[in-house]
Amino acid sequence: MADVEVTRDGAVQTITLNRPEKMNAFTRGLHGELRDALKQARDPEVRAVVITGAGRAFCAGQDLTEFGETGDIGASLRETYHPNILAIRALEKPVIAAVNGACAGAGLSLACACDIRIAADSAAFVPGFIGIGLIPDAGGTYFIHRLLGASRAFEWMSSNRRLTAAEAHAWGLVSEVVEADALPVRAAELASTYAELPTRGIGMTKRLFDHADTSTLEEQLEMESQLQAAAARSDDFREGVSAFLEKRPPKFTGT
Repeated sequence: MADVEVTRDGAVQTITLNRPEKMNAFTRGLHGELRDALKQARDPEVRAVVITGAGRAFCAGQDLTEFGETGDIGASLRETYHPNILAIRALEKPVIAAVNGACAGAGLSLACACDIRIAADSAAFVPGFIGIGLIPDAGGTYFIHRLLGASRAFEWMSSNRRLTAAEAHAWGLVSEVVEADALPVRAAELASTYAELPTRGIGMTKRLFDHADTSTLEEQLEMESQLQAAAARSDDFREGVSAFLEKRPPKFTGT
């Protein structure tokens, strides 16, 4: 059985972490299959991506039975986690985390690396790292700081407090909570909605927000100018203007 399952429904690709007996914990094998799945997601025909987990967990983080064999932890992070986190951010299309259950440690970092997070009402969010004497990794400090602000992010990561789905929603960590049985349908619905939007424009918007916290105003204005010029050359821009003038719904192609 594959550690990662990939399915396509029209322009939506769903990536399912598939080690349910181990709460979808990361191993080198899972990392490799996730890397392949994210490469498939580069296909221009894919216009939205969903990442979720099989069984009762989204991802419990690192499989600790493999952890003792890792050797140089820093080198292992660079070889396994980093390429996949960077690949998610490099995808110029929306990536939705459908958090179906336990989301802990590096699994939490993975969810927070996605553009949008929705959760089942049964989901739980646990920092995990400090509970075993480690620090957040796989981009956790980068993304959670941006999502929650420095003070709340530090307090949460250092306390190891478990958040319910409702609390995660109240904090702004997830944008929506639905009944557990309804999560796959809602994730597919949301991804399909995004897949009908101007994909290049969404990708460039994603790139702008990734730079917004570290750019000066002048740098951000210049990046906006460059990317807006590119957006204005797209087929979707021409279709959007035509549809507006003709008072009809636009039919974007992602080009």
